[in-house]
Amino acid sequence: MSRICYFSAISGLLGLFLLILVWNAWLFPPQVLPRALVLAILLVPLVFPLRGMLAGRAYTHAWASYLAMPYFVIGVFHAAGEPVEKLYGWLMVLLSLAWMAGSALYPRMSRRERQVK
Repeated sequence: MSRICYFSAISGLLGLFLLILVWNAWLFPPQVLPRALVLAILLVPLVFPLRGMLAGRAYTHAWASYLAMPYFVIGVFHAAGEPVEKLYGWLMVLLSLAWMAGSALYPRMSRRERQVK
């Protein structure tokens, strides 16, 4: 079960990274702010937990679940916005939920599996 949570957390994080990069850099670049600024604001926080999550550290997964919450809020904002941004918003919501749930459950499931062995 911990492998499923781990895969969910990693796929949510990396999927969110790729979604933000592709959407804001190529598909629909921002019109008001510079593209590099938007990418830096949205992508830099995703890099911080990456090393610990890939290594399977339970502590990193635990605090990374809190980092997924702002991306959920941004996704809901875009999902309720213009029709062009609805797909972006819903994908961001789904990926941030996968990241949040996987990161929150991974420490608990990995601890249970270690106790059983």
